[in-house]
This record gives sequence, C-alpha cells and structure tokens, in this order.
Amino acid sequence: MQVNKLSDWLPTTNKEVKIRGWEELDVILFSGDAYVDHPSFGPAVIGRILESYGLKVAIVPQPNVNDDLQDFTKLGTPKLFFGVTGGCMDPMVSNYTASKKRRDKDAYTPNGDKGFRPDYATSVYSTILKDKFPDVPVLIGGIEASLRRVTHYDYWSDKLLPTILETSKADMLVYGMGEQPLREVVKLLQKGVPFSSLKTIQQTAILVDQDENIPKNKNWDDVEIQSHEVCLKDKKKFASNFKIIEQESNKLKARRIFQKVKGKTLVINPPYPTMTEKEIDASFDLPYTRLPHPKYNKRGPIPAFEMIKTSINIHRGCFGGCSFCTISAHQGKFIASRSQESILKEVDKVANMPDFKGYLSDIGGPSANMYKMKGKIQSICDNCVAPSCISPVICSNLDTSHKPLTKLYQAVDKHPKIKKSFIGSGIRHDMLVPEFNKNADPKELDDYTEEVMTNHISGRLKVAPEHTSDPVLKLMRKPSFHYFHKFKERFDKINIKKGLKLQLIPYFISNHPACELEDMANLAAETKEMGFQLEQVQGFTPTPMTVATVIYYSGYHPYTLKPTKTPKTKKEKEEQHRFFFWYKKDNKGWISKTLNKLGRKDLAETLVPEQENGSWKSIKPKKVSHTFDDAIPSTHSKPKKKYKPRKKRR
Repeated sequence: MQVNKLSDWLPTTNKEVKIRGWEELDVILFSGDAYVDHPSFGPAVIGRILESYGLKVAIVPQPNVNDDLQDFTKLGTPKLFFGVTGGCMDPMVSNYTASKKRRDKDAYTPNGDKGFRPDYATSVYSTILKDKFPDVPVLIGGIEASLRRVTHYDYWSDKLLPTILETSKADMLVYGMGEQPLREVVKLLQKGVPFSSLKTIQQTAILVDQDENIPKNKNWDDVEIQSHEVCLKDKKKFASNFKIIEQESNKLKARRIFQKVKGKTLVINPPYPTMTEKEIDASFDLPYTRLPHPKYNKRGPIPAFEMIKTSINIHRGCFGGCSFCTISAHQGKFIASRSQESILKEVDKVANMPDFKGYLSDIGGPSANMYKMKGKIQSICDNCVAPSCISPVICSNLDTSHKPLTKLYQAVDKHPKIKKSFIGSGIRHDMLVPEFNKNADPKELDDYTEEVMTNHISGRLKVAPEHTSDPVLKLMRKPSFHYFHKFKERFDKINIKKGLKLQLIPYFISNHPACELEDMANLAAETKEMGFQLEQVQGFTPTPMTVATVIYYSGYHPYTLKPTKTPKTKKEKEEQHRFFFWYKKDNKGWISKTLNKLGRKDLAETLVPEQENGSWKSIKPKKVSHTFDDAIPSTHSKPKKKYKPRKKRR
C-alpha cells in the first residue's frame, strides 16, 4: 500500500517548496479553510487542476491576519496570479449562527477551533495581497465570491453591499464551480495573453471603468440591471434585479449582465455549459491524497473532513430551485453526473485506505436522488428560463428515472471491501411519490425507495418537507405537504413489508418569508398528529443570492414585485420557533394563551390539551431528532385533518 510523502500534498511552506526543487511559484492560493487534499474541498480541486497544467502551485491555508501578515509574503511573488477563497462555506455562515451569535466551532479548522478565519475572508485576504503586491493579479472564487458577485444583502451587517469585486479590490471573480473558467484562464496565460486582457472568459466577472470599452462577443446578448446606487435608494428596484440574475444564472444560453457601481461597470460573463461526464470525471480523477495536510496531525481532527472522508460525491447541481437555497446559484440547476466507472474507481481508492472500516458514509450530492437526471429533449432545456424543474410541478421534459442510481448503489455494494454504503445526503421524497412525479414508473420509484430503506440507511431516513403551509411552500418552491403524507404511507408499507423499524426524519424551517404565527401553529399541530416530536430545527437565515433573502431585505417578491411579509424582529422569530417545541412545559401556557388570542382555540386544544389537576395533559408521540441544512434541498404533504389558517388580516 502506498505511503504518502510530504511532497504528495501541494506545498504550504518555503521548506515544502524547496523539497520539490522549485525556485519560484506560478500561482499561490489563499484559503479560509485548513488544507484538505480531497475533491470535496474547492482549494484542493483548484490546486490540482493548476498542477495538471504543469504549474508550480502552493497553498496558504488560514493565513494569520492579526500579526505582521508574514503569511501573505512568505512564499514570495507568483509569476501568474494569486488565487483567493473564503473557504467551502461563506465565512459569515461559518462564524455566526442565525441569531448572529459567534459559533463555538469552525468545522473546517483542526479540532474545530474558532478564530482562524476572519469575517468576509475573501475581501480581507485579497485587500492585503493587493496592498502588498499591487502589480500581481488577484483572482477570487469559491462560495463567498460566487454568491456576492453582484449587489447583495448582507444579513450580518444588515446592509446592502456592492459586488465583492469592489470590496476585495480583486482583478477577476470566478463564480460557480471553477474548473472550466480556470482552465481557460491558464491556457490563455500560458499563450502569453496578459491577465488584464482576460475580459470575455465565460463564468467570470470583472470591474471596468465606465469609460472603458467593453469587448463585444457576437454570441452574447447583453442586459443591464439597476445600478448599485439605485438599489441603495429603492428596495423594489433591488428586488427586480434578482429575477434577471437568477434566470441568467440558470440558462444554457445566458446574457452578459452589466451593473453600474461606484463609477465603474460590473461585467458578469455568461456561465459555461454544464460539465460533461468526461469533464467532471477529469476533475474527480486528479491525484488527491484525500487527506488533510500532515501539518495538522498534532492539532486534532478537522470535523468537516471527518464527516466526508468516506463519502463519494456522484454529481453536482440541483434543479429544485428552493427559494432559501444557494445551490443552483453556485452549482447551477442542470445536473453534472460522473460516470459509474469514475465513481467505482474512487470507491476502490477509499476502500483501500489504511483506516477504512468497510462503511461509506454517503453516496450522494446536493440532493441524493438527482443522479443522471436531465431533459429528454435538449432544445427545450436550451430555451428554458424556469429556476426550478420540479416546481410548481415536475417538468414533462425531465427524465426522473431512478434506475441508474439504483444500479449504481448495487454496483458499489459489490465491492468486496464495502460492508455497507449509506445515503447521508438529503433525498427529495416528493420525487418518489407517483402522485407528484407523474412521469415516472411507480414500480421504479418503489424499487429505489426500497433499496434505500433496506440497504443504505441505519435506522433513519432524512427528508425535508420544510413546512406544512401551502402558501409558504409555494413561495419556497416546494410541493404541498400532502405529498409528504403520501411518501410516509409508502415508507410505512415498506417498513411493514420488510420487517424494518426505520424512522422517518423530517426537516422543518421557521421564520421563512410568508410564514406567520398561525402557520407555525398549524405545522406544530399537524406534525404532532402524525406522531412527530421535533427537536433540532432551523430558523431561516438570509444568505446572499436567494429569492427568500431578497424578500427578507426588500419586502418584495422579485418575480411579482408584490409586497411579501417576513418575520424580522427577534420577538417574531422566537415566537415562531417556539411552536416547534409545543411539548416543552415552559411553552404550554404561552401557546394556549397565544392561540386563544388569535381565535384558534381548535389549535390550542390540539397542541395543549385542557389543564387537569393543575398539570398539563400531553400525548407522548415518537421522539424525532433532526437538523436542517440549508444546502440540502427537500420536499412536502397533507394530514388526516387539515388545519386551515384564518384569512390574514391586512
């Protein structure tokens, strides 16, 4: 078995550069995460791609910004450019909770230690580099840069901020999954084209002076959105921008976007077409060690790595288009699937690692069950502007066959060293309900569900209906909760048929735009009647580049420009969230009083039965514990007795 040498990782220090016999570097990468050489960690992917072009690449993970800044100068000046990313998550999400409290842990740092990643890390790193190396180009990318590429609302400062290109002083921004634009950048630089001339590369954004000539591209149409300054003055016009931004981000033949900002023009070039199977395989087949850099050996495990070290990512993208989710804004709505051969090759590599115990933690993607799914007639997809392929209904042109995925699971399980492969990613349960997925063969859907329940979960199946209110679900771009009930019926039948004792774990979210107090009371009553006792749930967190965040800030739906209410005060948020925990003694009196005040005695009687002998009677339903991840899209349904909120008072 191969033993890794220090030189198997990209160098992080001068000593490691010298081990490779290099005198100077072509590209130096800076990252807000610890360096894990694994295909699930963006900086590792970028580094390996650059390396594949024969470039000398080094990475500076989590540089210190609180000392003399020597981390930014220790490796010298690169010949081509600096690459900067805040990490695999937006640093503000990494550093703060939904209530804006500092997190106790950072999952992308050894031992989960906090304090190694600054707020707004991309801008902080890039600004330092431009100050110290004004003549060296800085290219920014990753989730933070991608989702902040245009005027956006920042929840943590409660401000509307301009494109991150302006705040970071960077020369170019790569948005989305960066392999394709990066390859083009490298090819042109290797041909001798100056970095300053790279202005028409797809899936990049630049800032130019307003009097500067913007190169034309005969294959692109252009569209100009409201300027940053107009957005600051008019929330409705800010909201109107998002429809254009979202549609162009998800079109196969998108327009180039212009926006005026602080005396300059932001130019966002159209995205690349979805990666082909050959292209995405090439990215995953690079020579990763799949391990953290040895420098962390004595600092403790990196939680994010521990979570995914025996997982296999089988595809990218998500066509759910959920209003609170950023996946399609970053990865796109069209699915890029790896070949079964590439996946099995990675499975074999994991299975032969020294500490492998025989269990794969996940075979999945953003949504576990979208592998190999795409349009039946490509020309229809070419002209589509819909942000979701399954909301409000599943597109008749979408091939939702689960057969390739079922076959893949079975092929993985044939490996002699695999004892069990789990599905840890969120499953779109609505796509497994024939009443919703009318294009699919019901038997095929049941075969997939049975395969997952029988062989790929250990006691619990996680799905995400998110809410029970149809108006809230419609805004979320999720189907009716009715379909969750339908899925639960199928789940229960398979449980009985196979003699299993599996739990169904539904995820829910409070404080979402359009959600009112009665909606949360209905959610509590309906889930209680179904036998669920919700414990670990999530309040809506506004993150850049989502419909829900635009509504949260502006008060307008970007597609209709109609006023839309959102819970914003601390009191509103806490009260909505409190309904999740109807079963806690401290909440019972408040719930009864609140619902009676709202004229909903029926809900009060369901959630909090009448007092008897000075104590509250309560039904003890099944205890269900779960967490919500806003990066996992989800699904919906209906109860035996439907609780209808009263007509809302204006």
